[in-house]
Amino acid sequence: MPNHVDQRFSSRLGLLLCVLGIAVGTGNIWRFPRIAAQNAGDDGAGAFLVAWIVFLFVWSVPLIIAEYALGRKGRMGVVGTFAKIAGERFAWMGAFVGFVATAIMFYYSVVAGWCVYYLIKMSTSPLPLSAEAAQGVWDGFQGGGFPVAFHALALGLGAVVVWTGIRSIERANRVLIPALLLIVIVSLVRTLMLDGASEGIRFLFTPDWSTLAKPQIWLEALTQNASAGVPGILCQRLEPNLRFRQCGPVGREQELQALG
Repeated sequence: MPNHVDQRFSSRLGLLLCVLGIAVGTGNIWRFPRIAAQNAGDDGAGAFLVAWIVFLFVWSVPLIIAEYALGRKGRMGVVGTFAKIAGERFAWMGAFVGFVATAIMFYYSVVAGWCVYYLIKMSTSPLPLSAEAAQGVWDGFQGGGFPVAFHALALGLGAVVVWTGIRSIERANRVLIPALLLIVIVSLVRTLMLDGASEGIRFLFTPDWSTLAKPQIWLEALTQNASAGVPGILCQRLEPNLRFRQCGPVGREQELQALG
């Protein structure tokens, strides 16, 4: 593996795509609609969106800013940053952050394995047109050794990209992040063309204010904020060795920490 001291992004775009890949979780696509529907009132799910926005600014945004500040100040990994700023006796906090990010990786790598399976399955077979047919596809997947095999495949592909250095991460993100955006746009357009789409949108944005009195809706809003964006950046925000090369009119080389 190349020396990490020489690892640099080739452009701002490469760095931006890397940060987007870290921050944008699959929970924004497949988890958010389910949680919003489960916490909707009789009139709609707009109140859940209000609670979600509150925690976005109270929890998610301040945490990201704090991570940037810690990384810029410490310029080390998570353990070294906590030890430098708070003292060596608090280094365990950095180790805990690393543990949490690793645990989340095991969860998301399973989901990534599912995505790889469904990509192959839906590329070679017709889409299921009923809930029973969709359940049959899922049961067929779970009934054999496919979950373990595709989990290993997802982990292996990720490990190869990371192990070969920042340039490989940058090249992968130049394909995967635009592809994700394209999938989201196509899915959105297709959804808006379905029967009853206007009623669904109206239900999503119509608040039932009485639901805000339920503690569960606030807990779910906080959980959604935590699961969809923030956990994926806990370690990466504190990693000081992510740099990019910017060649100006005079060929000046600048370094930009991924935290600052």
